Amino acid sequence: MTVANYIKQLLSHEEYSFFIGELMMNINKSEISIKSELSRLVAKKEIINLRKGFYLIITPRYSSIQKLPIELYCEKLFKYLERNYYVALFSAAKFHGASHQKIQRDYIITEQPKFNDIIKSTIDIRFFTSSNWSDTSIQINKSDAGIYKVSNPVLTIVDLIHHQTKIGGINRILATIEELSEEIKESDLIELLRWYPHKSSLQRFGFIMEELEIDEEFQELLFLKLKITSFYPVLLSPNLNEKPGAVNNRWKVAVNIKLENDL
Repeated sequence: MTVANYIKQLLSHEEYSFFIGELMMNINKSEISIKSELSRLVAKKEIINLRKGFYLIITPRYSSIQKLPIELYCEKLFKYLERNYYVALFSAAKFHGASHQKIQRDYIITEQPKFNDIIKSTIDIRFFTSSNWSDTSIQINKSDAGIYKVSNPVLTIVDLIHHQTKIGGINRILATIEELSEEIKESDLIELLRWYPHKSSLQRFGFIMEELEIDEEFQELLFLKLKITSFYPVLLSPNLNEKPGAVNNRWKVAVNIKLENDL
């Protein structure tokens, strides 16, 4: 069997990626011969070496853009990397119907330590890490290639708020938050509040909900959670060179940037 034949076999089962260990186990050829054939297929743009030893199969449907949707291979990629993950931030928002923000980049949150971002030709994957998340706030979605993990709408929102300075700032995420807020379930919010560790992001979330006039019951749930613990003034937009001054709202959020929603 050739590598090309093995790829056809994978595609017949709706698999769009593979790792070199698979080839060694299934093809009775030397490693040098297999790597030589891989090089030829890469040169013909039929496969892409995404990460050392892990390849994407570029079918005719995706040949013009030379990339695959993240949901077709992320589950297999992270099994190969032996790391927990979920599709996050703007990528997750897209799966929940909040597509206001047109993105060419994919966003993944993994366990620590952080992976290097993958940037090659048309592929742009940015990795963030978290030391604390709960599977109860992760959805299992299905694609043509099988399952993939994605943050639910409320976790997506607080992740956007938590990582705002690395993804374009508070105003870039505001319209996405407003769209995602329509998808929040009360049970998901209650579950998030049970385990979510970043109090400052919850304060900002509460303040933004109030500003955008998002469900008052959700606001009260969030405020009651904060009220039973000590929480302190925070900046709406984190800035290492600035400290929160006087605050005049119950969330103790110092407004150091004007909110501008472009939805």
